[in-house]
Amino acid sequence: MQRLTPLLLVSLALTWLTPALAQTPDYIIQSNGAPMRALQQAPGQTPRLAPAPAQTAPAAAALPSPAPAASAPAFRPANGRPKIKIGLILPNESAALGEAAAVVRSGVEAAAQVDQNAELVSVDATTDNVVQRYRAAVADGVNVVIGPLSRGAIAQLAPAVTVPTLALNSIDRDAAANAKLFSLSLIVEGEARQLAQLMRDDGRANPLLVVGGDALSQRLAKAFADEWRRLNGKDALRQAYDPNNLPALLQASGQADSLALALDAAQAGKLKAALTPDLPVYGTSQLNAGGSQPELAGVRFIDMPWFLMPDHPAVKRYPRPTTPLTAQTERLYALGIDAYRLAVLMAGSRPGAAVKLDGVTGDLKLGRDRVFERQLPAGVMGGNALQ
Repeated sequence: MQRLTPLLLVSLALTWLTPALAQTPDYIIQSNGAPMRALQQAPGQTPRLAPAPAQTAPAAAALPSPAPAASAPAFRPANGRPKIKIGLILPNESAALGEAAAVVRSGVEAAAQVDQNAELVSVDATTDNVVQRYRAAVADGVNVVIGPLSRGAIAQLAPAVTVPTLALNSIDRDAAANAKLFSLSLIVEGEARQLAQLMRDDGRANPLLVVGGDALSQRLAKAFADEWRRLNGKDALRQAYDPNNLPALLQASGQADSLALALDAAQAGKLKAALTPDLPVYGTSQLNAGGSQPELAGVRFIDMPWFLMPDHPAVKRYPRPTTPLTAQTERLYALGIDAYRLAVLMAGSRPGAAVKLDGVTGDLKLGRDRVFERQLPAGVMGGNALQ
């Protein structure tokens, strides 16, 4: 998708609501501590959806809360049989992940209502009962599955997978190998590797990697450093972020031709204000905190087409959530849209066939170890208009 448009000037006008407690370490969104309480419903409920654009199939203004095992409306051919039966296995009633499951599920259902080419069966499952619930869904005729959401549930289910199953997280290396288990996730390491590739393609030869002290920034930095070494045969310069010693960072930046930021948006804004304006600065979607961010104007970054390319036909086709979500939380909604679209493709694909999708979360391609790789478009922060 990103190859269809030039470099974008981005105005980030998303709503940022009250943060909540940090999520578990295996969480699937880039910011492991991102707030989830932007949802104004209890866990297990689905946010309302905005109406679909006029040129597309209409989406419901509000979606009901599904029961632990319920079918969403489905397209039915003349013979009365649904084309595809998709099992959506999520921890709907989980105290820790129920809100995330609700957002993912609302994205899946939004795509199903627009495309109308499959029947959805929503199943509530935890790590303890996921195998039992999965087998029951397959016995009931489900021929492709979306879920589970947590790495623990994925590892538990892996040996029992019998139909194409799209897990919404990374798969642990110690999980049982299964040719029918696939992974679609939003882990930050993939973005970090792509950022290194982007900077190399832009001709940057001597970047300074600025790293925050939190676990997410450390993960991002390691993936960037490893990829830069692989691409260029040498290490990138590296400096820890210390807000109380910005002169040391500025001195280090004088030895570099660009900066790669493994920081959150607040840290990046403070550092950017102290830099000389002509130094190229790069970051991942971690910097997209929502709202206007003039302090980051000029930063080149990567993010989903869902945010950077709202007028692209593949993005425009699907409704936006009317319930305000944080920038991080809305990524789960977009993930749900692409998960549904991939599930439809997988249900009709031969084993071993190439699977690609011009997705709202990025250009998706099935890669090694049955992991879907995401290629993201690049934008530039600043201004109040998308050009």
